[in-house]
Amino acid sequence: MKSRIVTTTLLVFCSFIACFAAIAGLNGKWTGSVKITPEDELSLVYNFKVDGDKLSGTVQSPDGNDLPIAEGVLSGNEFAFIVKAGKLVVNHTGKYYGDSVIVSAYVDGKSFKAVLKRDK
Repeated sequence: MKSRIVTTTLLVFCSFIACFAAIAGLNGKWTGSVKITPEDELSLVYNFKVDGDKLSGTVQSPDGNDLPIAEGVLSGNEFAFIVKAGKLVVNHTGKYYGDSVIVSAYVDGKSFKAVLKRDK
């Protein structure tokens, strides 16, 4: 019985460490694009910084300014954060896949989804 408890505790601990190690790979610059309208495409640049279960960094605005990521949280390989551009608040959710990131942004009742790749 005692060995089963120790084994279970070690498995849970190792899984916890593995999740943090995996999501730490999210650190760095990621780029992609999203179609705003059938004719208009917007380039995206995200710079992520992982610190434990917190996510920070910046998102590049269309005019080239870096906007800070706020209220960033991580859970497994999923994350959420907000970006404020003046009075506009853009909610983001995402999922880290190792070689790519899928990010969804929600603004003014609309949802936009993009696949990001690590910038080399």
